This record gives sequence, structure tokens and C-alpha cells, in this order.
Amino acid sequence: MRRRPDEIAKMRRAGIVVAEMHEATRAAARPGVTTAQLDATAREVLRRRGARSNFLGYHGFPAVICTSPNEVIVHGIPGEYRLEEGDILSIDCGAIVEGYHADAAFTMPIGEVSDEALRLIEVTERSLWAGIAQMRDGNRLHEIGRAVQQVAEAAGFSVVREYVGHAIGTAMHEQPQVPNYWPGNPGPTLRSGMVFAVEPMVNAGGPETKVLEDNWSVVTADGRLSAHLEHTIAVTDDGPEVLTVP
Repeated sequence: MRRRPDEIAKMRRAGIVVAEMHEATRAAARPGVTTAQLDATAREVLRRRGARSNFLGYHGFPAVICTSPNEVIVHGIPGEYRLEEGDILSIDCGAIVEGYHADAAFTMPIGEVSDEALRLIEVTERSLWAGIAQMRDGNRLHEIGRAVQQVAEAAGFSVVREYVGHAIGTAMHEQPQVPNYWPGNPGPTLRSGMVFAVEPMVNAGGPETKVLEDNWSVVTADGRLSAHLEHTIAVTDDGPEVLTVP
């Protein structure tokens, strides 16, 4: 679906709230802090900005952010887990402003981390921006995933298949989906006004996943590290516009 400029403006406002949630939780995340405390930090940003969470209550999800440490790929539930030196942590969150959604994620080191962990985060970020660079009017949707996959696999990492990006607007998850890999066909043609959440999930080991007993937390099947980055991006006449940056 193509969004009008006034709709994209509302999504941009929601995106600024998400960027503030990122900034606040990133500043608070350090050894000894619990993931529940980070959720409280994010809730305060939403309260102060008068925005709603699109995570809280989504299919029963109990928090406004997902906190996914180490081998947790996505959908980790904030709780009693206390961050430790050497962890990496993914935080995924969203906001709704005047009925319009934004969604973004980042992965950060907690204190001093391994060289592999730093490289995984760096490669995942490069893969995200490689995908975003494909978001131009007239390009095909699945070129995004092709670019993500090429960057990740060239570095010796793997891309998760079961979980993907998505269109976004008046709902958090809209069609079509945005794979982080080449699915074998070019997909729909991108047009100015379309808005997508692009979110590479890159594993240090194999791409296989499993879901924990909480029925939310998705982890790497081999227990290796995973990183997750995401932005909400509009396709414009002038190229991609990232809506979830300050």
C-alpha cells in the first residue's frame, strides 16, 4: 500500500518516539541491570511522549520491548534476567502515533565483548543498510533480501529464514513480507509511498531456530550468538527515507 505524505509524517513522528526508546534503553543497558528495568525505561518514554506501544498486548505479549540476549534472536520477554559483562543484547520496540506505527531494533554490546560478537553486530548493521539502499522506486522488493544475504554470508554468517521484515502502516505487521534472503523471485515492484520494516536477523552459526517454552523467545538452534537490527523506511521519489532515526 502506498501512503500519503500526511500518513508518512505520522509514521515519522512514531519513528522519533521509537528512536528515543532506543536511546534511553541503550543508555540504561549495562552489567547488573535487568531486562525488566529496561522495559520500564521504555515505558517512561512512551508515557512522556503520549504514544502507545504496538508490542504490549500483541497476541498477549506482556511488555513494550523485546529483550533478546546472546543466542536469543527475537521476541525475548523482559524479566529478571540481569545483564552481564560480555553479553550482547537486542532491543526491539515500536510506537503508535495517531494510529500509525513505527518499529525498529538494535543490538549492542554489554561492556567488553568478544571480537566475534562485535563483528556480528557490525556485519548485521552493514547488511541492514545494504538492504535499505535497494529501496528505490522501480526496484523489486526481494532485492532487499538479496543484499542483506550477500553481506551476511560473505562474512561467514547465516541469515534467519523463519522470521522476516514486513510492510507497516496502520498495523505493525502488514503484507507483503520482506525476506532477509533471496527467495527465488524478485517480488513486487517498489513504489514511492510504500513503507517497510526491514530487519535482518543474522546468526554467528547456522540459520536454524527454535522457540523456548515461553512460546515467545526464538533462539539459535546451535546456541551461537545472533544479532537483530531494524528500521522503518519509506520509499520516496528521492530514495529511501529512514523514519526511525532522530
